[in-house]
Amino acid sequence: MLFNSLNFLIFLPIVFTIYWSLTKNLKLQNFLVLLSSYIFYGWWDYRFLLLIFISTIIDYSVGLKLPNAAREKQKVLLSLSILCNLGLLGFFKYYNFFIDSWISLLNRFGYSNESLWTLNIILPVGISFYTFQTMSYTIDIYRNNLKPTKDFISFAAFVSFFPQLVAGPIERATNFLPQILSKRDFRKEQVFQGLNLILWGLFKKVVIADSLAPEVDRIFANYQDHSGGTLWLGAIYFAFQIYCDFSGYSDVAIGTSKLFGIELMSNFRFPYFARNIGEFWRRWHISLTTWFRDYLYIPLGGSRTTIWKSIRNVFIVFLVSGLWHGANWNFVIWGLFHACLFLPSFAKRSNRNYLGEIAPNSYLPSFQTFLSIIKTFLLVTVGWVFFRSENLFQAIEYLSKMWYPIEFSVLPNVKLFIYVFLLIVLEWHVRMDERAPFKIGFKPLRIITYMLIITLLILNFEKNPQQFIYFDF
Repeated sequence: MLFNSLNFLIFLPIVFTIYWSLTKNLKLQNFLVLLSSYIFYGWWDYRFLLLIFISTIIDYSVGLKLPNAAREKQKVLLSLSILCNLGLLGFFKYYNFFIDSWISLLNRFGYSNESLWTLNIILPVGISFYTFQTMSYTIDIYRNNLKPTKDFISFAAFVSFFPQLVAGPIERATNFLPQILSKRDFRKEQVFQGLNLILWGLFKKVVIADSLAPEVDRIFANYQDHSGGTLWLGAIYFAFQIYCDFSGYSDVAIGTSKLFGIELMSNFRFPYFARNIGEFWRRWHISLTTWFRDYLYIPLGGSRTTIWKSIRNVFIVFLVSGLWHGANWNFVIWGLFHACLFLPSFAKRSNRNYLGEIAPNSYLPSFQTFLSIIKTFLLVTVGWVFFRSENLFQAIEYLSKMWYPIEFSVLPNVKLFIYVFLLIVLEWHVRMDERAPFKIGFKPLRIITYMLIITLLILNFEKNPQQFIYFDF
């Protein structure tokens, strides 16, 4: 079921109404959350509910046994949890990638390109997200950061919570599970905040991302026929498409969760206002980058080791991040590209220079800040070419043609330009708080903004909605 579909617009009010009618019974509320989540996910393909259930059973059972086990047995139990989760993820997401890569290598040495090992595997939606979320539960119990729960229904609701099940944010058990296990109170302010975020997220997805998608597809599909200026335009369009598509999903997920009295972590904090690559990764897909930081980078030694081992750790994190996004060499190169962009500031220990807000108490950025933002955005945009291209050959050829001649074989679409400009203006205005997309002090202007957003949503709403990009990851 898609957030931007009529089905969801019917499904959500029904679940919301029943949920708050059960406010005196937490167990029934959590059972409703679990049932609703399974219906939501099963709407896509009910067969893959079994995978979620298997992951839930394994980590629930391991979590119960961890606290009372000896240290060596704890390591075995934790390894079982990680191997089972990564095994499921690896089989469905990477099996054919590694088999095809092996066959391609053999072909170079003259062996037959036919293989009985290749399988027609469907990638289950959201598997990269919920496997990482449930692994955080057993890892945190192992680290004594969390006590296991004996409430299976509540734990299953934590694993499969429908607002963020398919594309995050990837929640930590330490933050999310206590909320599932505690009584939630209905608060009008929280519901209003949630509705604002849902409206903003749908605007970004339906109006901007889905409007940009056809133009991006056309330019990338015919990149050989276009000049450098148009190819730059296509890459910039995609930069805004993927941002609005993915952050739009996160906004709707966070907003929907608020309707049920649950607070999720922020996943985006205006990443295209970042002043260097380090800041970009503190603002982009925050739930994944912090997951890798806490469960991979720091256990490897982080930066509290020799400079060469620290550099190795950075490369490993970016490499794994690329692979997490998909079984394709393009994503590997995309990850390594960002590692190379990140390393100079990391080596000089300047990667954490920008920890504060962007141009606080100022209507416009300084000239230096503006140049830093533009430079960072263009570097990120170059990287998006690897992400968007069908294969590595196309990415390299696309990039090589971007630089000459810098002219437009296709004129920019005025409507798309207005949409992107509106996005930038509104996000710059509320850049201090990613959860207040309509924080406009002048009431008449705020009402006009609401009316404009709702009108554009109605005009762009489709009976056959486009899928979110990150459903493929």
